[in-house]
Amino acid sequence: MKVDVLLGLQWGDEGKGKIVDVLTPSYDTIARFQGGPNAGHTLEFGGKKYVLRSVPSGIFQGNKTNIIGNGVVLDPALFKIEVEALEQSGHKLTERLLISKKAHLILPTHRLLDKCYEAAKGDAKIGTTGKGIGPTYTDKVSRNGMRVGDILHNFDQKYAAVKERHIKIFEQHNFDYSELEKIEAEWFEGLDKLKEFAFVDSEHLINDQIKSGKKILAEGAQGTMLDIDFGSYPFVTSSSTVCAGSCIGLGIPPHQIGEVYGIFKAYCTRVGSGPFPTELHEETGEKIRKIGFEFGAVTGRPRRCGWVDLVALRYAILLDGVTKLIMTKSDVLDSFDTIQACVAYKIGDEETRDFPYEIDNVEPVYKEFPGWKKDMTKMTSESQFPKEFSDYIAFLESELGVPVAIVSLGPDREQTIVRG
Repeated sequence: MKVDVLLGLQWGDEGKGKIVDVLTPSYDTIARFQGGPNAGHTLEFGGKKYVLRSVPSGIFQGNKTNIIGNGVVLDPALFKIEVEALEQSGHKLTERLLISKKAHLILPTHRLLDKCYEAAKGDAKIGTTGKGIGPTYTDKVSRNGMRVGDILHNFDQKYAAVKERHIKIFEQHNFDYSELEKIEAEWFEGLDKLKEFAFVDSEHLINDQIKSGKKILAEGAQGTMLDIDFGSYPFVTSSSTVCAGSCIGLGIPPHQIGEVYGIFKAYCTRVGSGPFPTELHEETGEKIRKIGFEFGAVTGRPRRCGWVDLVALRYAILLDGVTKLIMTKSDVLDSFDTIQACVAYKIGDEETRDFPYEIDNVEPVYKEFPGWKKDMTKMTSESQFPKEFSDYIAFLESELGVPVAIVSLGPDREQTIVRG
């Protein structure tokens, strides 16, 4: 049995949480392989909305195993808030959630370091969420981090050493860290909550499950275009968001990867700073934002909106080895007279279909399509699709070389159509 992977193909916010929830009934285990509480996966069903930050999106299926993998960074304080909100809604997480001992801890000082480093950048800010993700991954790579397993091994001594090192950095930058005591108090309360869960050697557990024939879905966070190596650097996240990251973030050998589900919106969004070739600065972008309610699930920040970028999508599909595409938020475009798709970039006098090293000054080349001008939110089968929408899907499949297997027509899990 292979491990299937589900990840975003754009700049995040593609609707991964909902799709994981839809696919979960076919799997025994759902495992998050990277990212941290900067990623918000929104799910809606039964008239309620849930936002997951670190907890895998399969948590609502009671008989499934959910794993926070070694590639994830975890903030106990935010984890406590997330878990208690889920428990109050009737979901008992301790019975179905396991945490890798090798997952790194976001410390109170990491959150302050995030602010410290952003302030030092001046006008060159990355647009971080301020959750301490970057500094935590920095400490991981520099071999100065703390892991969940350290809670069980000389924790006080290790914590004091890391805290002292971070305070020296604050002092070097003349950074006011007076709120550390308050953040620390909340963090230690969260640590007590974290201790209620089982800490496991997740790489052994997952590989044992593979051998025993269990079906596993690896869940990514953010999107391919935010990957630390292949994204729009330096305006990227701090982890590997591509399919290969699932091997590193869970301890899976590459030959065990099966289907790769790539999720993309029918248009495109981005949060924070960084280049965005198809961004719409006028009323069309604002219309997409309002209809699609494009505001960050974690930060509440308005998302930048634009037409779908097929140059970037082809690049993401290439990197991830996508076998099936999933298109979300198609319904947001229901009222548009025309739809546009970026099919190439113009750089100077030349056009390219390949994603270049720099995308700051590229000019998108668009192809225009007639809108379908019908409310699709209540449609229950592909046969009900307007011809214009079916033609649009056929064009996308031709351009991208991968079938669109699932179409989402709204936020609820019921508003999902499996094609073919």
